[in-house]
Amino acid sequence: MDVFSIFSQFSYFGIFLLLVLVNTAPILMPPTWLILVSFYALDDALNPVFLAVVGATGATVGRSALLYTSGFFRRFMSEERKSSFDGIANYLKSKKIGYFLASFLFAATPLPSNMLFIGYGLMMAKSVQIYIGFWLGRAISYYVMISISKVVLTPFTKLFEDRLLGIILVDVLTVVMLVFFACINWNMLITQRKVQFVKPKFWRL
Repeated sequence: MDVFSIFSQFSYFGIFLLLVLVNTAPILMPPTWLILVSFYALDDALNPVFLAVVGATGATVGRSALLYTSGFFRRFMSEERKSSFDGIANYLKSKKIGYFLASFLFAATPLPSNMLFIGYGLMMAKSVQIYIGFWLGRAISYYVMISISKVVLTPFTKLFEDRLLGIILVDVLTVVMLVFFACINWNMLITQRKVQFVKPKFWRL
């Protein structure tokens, strides 16, 4: 409640700043849509459309920072896994709106986007389509969530207080999915339609 009180004093700009901070972190942060829903539950004078736009913008800025910082860890990957990630990047670049569709389809759901942008960072992806697709998908999904929040959703403050373990489990699942994603040989999957896994270095210790 103290966090909400501090940032709510600055209205939409305060919400924007909070979401940038939350989306810059790779794990252990609640979903952005849940934070937006909680602000709306505490102050229904907020405009749902503008709140969704502010949320999408804050999330995009924060995730762009996560993308660039994730690229640092590429140096610790084996050449085989780098090649695998490069295969995804080349495939998406070969499609006219490949990055846009991938980002939009992912962002249009309430799935955590940290895995998506960490993946983009590891493949050194650079395309404005990433941010346009993500922003548009998130703006739509946030508006839907905010619109139905008072009917079907529990305010974030209560959920966080009662189900902190659930948030941690979601982050753990995200990390597991990211490792699984990184272990797939994407070059072979894209070119030969065959599934092959690349063993991480720590499996060989």
